[in-house]
Amino acid sequence: MGTGRTTLEVGADGVAVITIVNPPVNSLSIDVLYSLNDNYEQALRRNDVKAIVVTGAGGKFSGGFDISSFSAILGEKVGQPSAGFISIDIITNTWEGARKPSVAAIDGLALGGGLEVAMACHARVSTSSAQLGLPELQLGVIPGFGGTQRLPRLVGLTKALEMILMSRPIKGEEAHSLGLVDAIVSSDQLVKTAKLWALDIVEFRKPWVKSLFKTDKLEPLGEAREILNFARAQAKKQAANLQHPLVCIDVIEEGVISGPLAGLQKEANSFQTVVASETCKSLVHVFFAQRSTSKVPGITNLGLKPREITKVAILGGGLMGSGIATALVLSNFPVILKEVNADFLRAGINRIRANLQSRVKKGKMTEENFEKSLSLVKGALDYESFTDVDLVIEAVIEDVSLKQQVFADLEKYCPSHCILASNTSTIDLNLIGKSTNSMDRIVGAHFFSPAHIMPLLEIVRTHKTSPQVVLDLLDIGTKIHKTPIVVGNCTGFAVNRMFFPYTQSALLFVDHGLDPYKIDRACTKFGMPMGPFRMVDLVGFGVAVAIGVQYLQSFPDRCYKSMLMPLMLKDKRSGEASGKGFYKYDERRKISPDPEIKKYIEKSRSAAGVTPDPELMKLSDKDIIEMVFLPVVNEACRVLDEGVVVKASDLDIGSIMGMGFPPYRGGIIFWADSLGAAYIHKRLDEWTKKYGDFFKPCSCLAQLAASGGQLSTAAGQVKARL
Repeated sequence: MGTGRTTLEVGADGVAVITIVNPPVNSLSIDVLYSLNDNYEQALRRNDVKAIVVTGAGGKFSGGFDISSFSAILGEKVGQPSAGFISIDIITNTWEGARKPSVAAIDGLALGGGLEVAMACHARVSTSSAQLGLPELQLGVIPGFGGTQRLPRLVGLTKALEMILMSRPIKGEEAHSLGLVDAIVSSDQLVKTAKLWALDIVEFRKPWVKSLFKTDKLEPLGEAREILNFARAQAKKQAANLQHPLVCIDVIEEGVISGPLAGLQKEANSFQTVVASETCKSLVHVFFAQRSTSKVPGITNLGLKPREITKVAILGGGLMGSGIATALVLSNFPVILKEVNADFLRAGINRIRANLQSRVKKGKMTEENFEKSLSLVKGALDYESFTDVDLVIEAVIEDVSLKQQVFADLEKYCPSHCILASNTSTIDLNLIGKSTNSMDRIVGAHFFSPAHIMPLLEIVRTHKTSPQVVLDLLDIGTKIHKTPIVVGNCTGFAVNRMFFPYTQSALLFVDHGLDPYKIDRACTKFGMPMGPFRMVDLVGFGVAVAIGVQYLQSFPDRCYKSMLMPLMLKDKRSGEASGKGFYKYDERRKISPDPEIKKYIEKSRSAAGVTPDPELMKLSDKDIIEMVFLPVVNEACRVLDEGVVVKASDLDIGSIMGMGFPPYRGGIIFWADSLGAAYIHKRLDEWTKKYGDFFKPCSCLAQLAASGGQLSTAAGQVKARL
């Protein structure tokens, strides 16, 4: 049994207060739910109890059903209650159907199962800052404790669908205006107000409302059907590969058409189906993988505490530098932005201003907060103001000698405790710090573009970087709402290195006769935000070719050198910024395929001495996906084998947050394990015979294929060699 429980206290006023106690977020594990029910039944039996208040300890109501119970249910380790036992027998019949009224006192979080328990009470009192929502769809499941039935009846169908399908929680204030919450009070008055409210229900001074049977907020049937059909169309458009949002809409519809009890039954049956789906397994894997990125052996288990970082300096106000600065000021870090001249500095600050303004436009930021964030940026043209900074992030162009000069200067001007970080995406940190005596505080802080939006941060350590410095960056990463993964030092680090074969493989197959647009279409259908060619257009050919050269120097035996982009660059086709790359872009950035591409492909083919293979044009999407992603898996195996990452699940998070790999496929390694090492090895082997060593399976993959091992455990056989 877990550690979770609930407590029961009965006051002289005749109100029983049941408190959920399961830190940190009072999640509803099976034992908590049973304890909650025991206390409910006791309160209902006792003659000195007139009414019940349900609340959570430590300023949080409940963060929802305990996700770690999912894996137990999936592995059938737990005697699983029958479909609907909790939602129908306990929550609906025992609690909502009780002959004593209950009121939920909500502070902090009421998410998922937490909100579902609160909605089964006969009234809800909340603080203005509490977060209420049903985010279950993010985990590949649907609300399973009656949420699909009660939320539409409390806030109407349109708002309920938005909250559930977008997994979007709302604050107490909004919940009150929608009717999800009956009163807003301060946290110190919360339980007291809830008790008075409960007694008012007993005395008939306040209505006794069973949410499940409310109908005044539900739209008329014809209108309801239109709303549900619109939601279906949106769900298909946003994620064509996902079934559970459609299942959820069906369950909600059942309640509207056949009544709430039929709806509850369908919810219970559907929940059991989706919880066993591949999508749920993948998303639950991602949930835990993301949590475990912050646990790094040899760093986070040494008893060190992160140091206070109060002032950050950034070198370079280009696209990356200004994006990093934006991310920092959004979390209230004062930033010094240094540039080489006044014009560049003005341009850098204007980029930060534009980043913040776009947040104001989207309603994510108030005008007042905009001013406050912008005021945190100070410009500088020299190192005079660097004497008291705690962290410097260098974001100048990818030029080794320039970076070496910058780090030599930083060592002179910054205090000795200051962390010296580089945002390089490919250059070896040992090379960057070569002429300094500060290798113990030199570290990579590799943000992904655009830095203020992309959620990933790669923290790159050399074998000399001190654990304290890595820990400090882990702390900062979390504070600026990034998911940090700690990686070793090599060309391309973990994420970019793992993905360099993605584009190269696509280019190889275009030389051999595949249509680039067909490749892009297959990738977006698979769930990528864009295919490799659209991505190269976005990044720009100049950058793409330069990065390609880096890989060619580091991994000459397994690179494919295509002439396609250099040939296009010669004709001033350099991607989206120039209006044409693999696609044409009009002034509104709308894209269309460009028939002119054909002539460049023909030139590239003849340079490579390749005759196109007509068989390739008949390939299925599944084949195309494997052709571009299995070389990525092969490189990921090398990254694991060399100990560049601590654990395989970090590569899953890196592929999702850095490269847009679909989260509902669980990340690159999780997906690869669903195919199996033997299958992957066989495919790569076939292509090696046909197309050359670019596809050659690495020794680690060969071993796994022979032993029937899983890629996800491959890192465990390696001591982190940095």
